[in-house]
Amino acid sequence: MNTIAAPIVARDATPIPDVLGARVGVSVVMVVYMTGMSLAESVACVLKDPLVDEFVIVDNGSTREEAARLRGIAERDGRVVLLTGHGNIGFARGANMGAARARGAVLVFLNPDAFLQAGCVQALVREVEARPSPCVVGGRVLNADRTEQRGARRGDITPMSALMSLSKLAGVFPSWNHYEVHWEHDAAPDQAAAVPTISGACFCMRRADFEAIQGFDERYFLHVEDVDLCWRVRQAGGEVLFHPKAEVVHLGHTSQTSPIKVEFHKGVGLARYFRKRAAGFGETLAAWLLSPVIVCTAIVRPVLWALKNRG
Repeated sequence: MNTIAAPIVARDATPIPDVLGARVGVSVVMVVYMTGMSLAESVACVLKDPLVDEFVIVDNGSTREEAARLRGIAERDGRVVLLTGHGNIGFARGANMGAARARGAVLVFLNPDAFLQAGCVQALVREVEARPSPCVVGGRVLNADRTEQRGARRGDITPMSALMSLSKLAGVFPSWNHYEVHWEHDAAPDQAAAVPTISGACFCMRRADFEAIQGFDERYFLHVEDVDLCWRVRQAGGEVLFHPKAEVVHLGHTSQTSPIKVEFHKGVGLARYFRKRAAGFGETLAAWLLSPVIVCTAIVRPVLWALKNRG
């Protein structure tokens, strides 16, 4: 079993009070694993935001150069807490570890290849504080050209909606439109609006809410844990919100990990999610029968991408 080294903290660890002046303490949690060139800019954007009181970086694995850079940042900036030495334990477990170490009353989870835009943290925190518990608020995730990225606001992800959406059948007839999972082509709302599912690339929760629903399900290694989290918030009678003014630019596909490995974990996670939420014998049987199909489809996708780019 991997042991967890003591975190590098650049200052005396004095608790962040729940209220700092007229606002709550805000902790950003970031899980890092072989992120690549985007990591430095992502970290810089977090540290530039005046509302960030604490920045917990969970290093699941970095190159020697990246690890040295993160240590240097932790030593120079008193807001940074760096957790290292535990190995690649997966995103869900790493995020839970970061949340447990964080001391803010509000948690903002951010991908290491995502760049906070001005006012993003403020919009997220204000919205989540104004809502009843439990609540999760996701940001508007943008591509580098500032078009809205797929996944920031999604419908309820079920085996049928996933099949209809991925196969493009959801757009064949108007009566099937409700099966479309991805909503990025719909007009953005003027203010925070309820959606079934938001993106894990950038979202915000009260610490109390995150703990009440027991954080991320650590049986997901990589991907789909955000879908599961949103589903459990809704199951608990809470709200899942998409905030159009909380913007973050997300590069995606910057990891130095094999795309096939990433897509494999995505397929395994999606199959597990469908089995988890299946109700009754029929749905459970269908979910188990679909599992190998989902995993195989996920693995084939990066192979087809590579062939297409080569051509």
